[in-house]
Amino acid sequence: MSKRALAVLAVGPLLALAACGGGGSSSGGGQPLAGLVTKTDTNPFFVKMKEGAEQAASSTGTRLQSFAGKQDGDNQSQVDAIENLIGAGAKGILLTPNDSKAIVPSVDKARQQGLLVIALDTQLEPADAADATFATDNFQAGLLIGQWAKAKFGDKQAKIALLDLNPNQVSVDVQRDQGFLQGFGVDVKDKNRIGDESDPRIVGHDVTDGAPAGGRKAMENLLQRDPSINLVYTINEPAAAGAYEALKAAGKEKDVTIVSVDGGCPGVQNVKGGVIGATSQQYPLKMAQLGVEAISKYAKDGSKPQNTAGKNFVDTGVTLITDQPAAGVESKDSAWGLQNCWG
Repeated sequence: MSKRALAVLAVGPLLALAACGGGGSSSGGGQPLAGLVTKTDTNPFFVKMKEGAEQAASSTGTRLQSFAGKQDGDNQSQVDAIENLIGAGAKGILLTPNDSKAIVPSVDKARQQGLLVIALDTQLEPADAADATFATDNFQAGLLIGQWAKAKFGDKQAKIALLDLNPNQVSVDVQRDQGFLQGFGVDVKDKNRIGDESDPRIVGHDVTDGAPAGGRKAMENLLQRDPSINLVYTINEPAAAGAYEALKAAGKEKDVTIVSVDGGCPGVQNVKGGVIGATSQQYPLKMAQLGVEAISKYAKDGSKPQNTAGKNFVDTGVTLITDQPAAGVESKDSAWGLQNCWG
C-alpha cells in the first residue's frame, strides 16, 4: 500500500473525531448539516468564530461539524475536511482557507455536489470560487492603520518593517499589507502582490505564521537588516506580541510604533498598555453567525447571500482602535475596543 493511501486511512478517523467534537453525526432528524473549516483551532480569532457558529446553529436548528488545519498554511487538512463534509451530506460549508488558491478544486467539487460554500475572513482566489464571502474589508483594515501611522509620523522619517503571514500570499495577507502601505502613502505598484515596492522607507518583509514565535523571529531578522526600524506592521496581534518581545530584548521597544489587525481582547489590552499603537478590530463571531444563518436559509429555500453594495463580499465591519487618536482618521479608544473584543 502506498504512503499516500496509508495517510488517507490515518486521517479519516481523526476527521471523524473532529467532526463529532464539533456538533454531531450525519444523521440529525432532518436538521441541515453545516461544516465549519478554520485555519487552526488555537488562534482566539477562530475560537470565537466557532463560538459564533455554534450559537447560530443552536438558534436555527442546524447541526454543526467543525474542522481545522494543524497550523496556518495547512491546506491538506482542509481538503480532507471538505471531502468528509461532502460524504456526510452537509448542506453548506464555512471556510477560512489556509491557501486561497490551492483549496479551490475542493470547493468546486463541493459546489458541484450542491453545497453552499461561504468563505469567512479570507477570500478565495478567485473570490467567486465561493458562493459568498463574509469578511472584514481587509484592505480597509490595513488602510486605517496605515493612515493612522502616517498622521502620527508626520514629517518624521519612517523605517518600515512588514511582518506578514506566510509565503503563499493569500488574499487576507496581501490585502492588509497593501492597505497599510497605501494608507501610509507608499506606491504599492501591483496591489495584488506583496513585496514589489521600491520605496526606500521599507526595510523589508518577513513571515510570521500569525503567531508570537514567528513574529519574534521575523522582527529579529529585520532588525539585523536595519536596527533603525521605527514602524512595524503586523498581520495580526499575536505576531505583534512576538515583535514587541524582540524589540524589548533589543532595547528598542520605546522607539518603535507597532500597528496591527484583529481586535482580540489581548491585542486591545496591548493597545491600552502601549505595546500596539493602533489596531483594526474585526468581528469573527458575526461572520460565523451570519454564515450559519445563510446555510440554514439555503437549506430551506435555496436562496444565497447577497453581497454588500459595491463590494464582492458581505462586509462584516472594521473599527480602528487606538488611545492616540489622529486627526482625520476615525477611531474608538481601547475602552470601547475591550467592550467589543473577542478571545
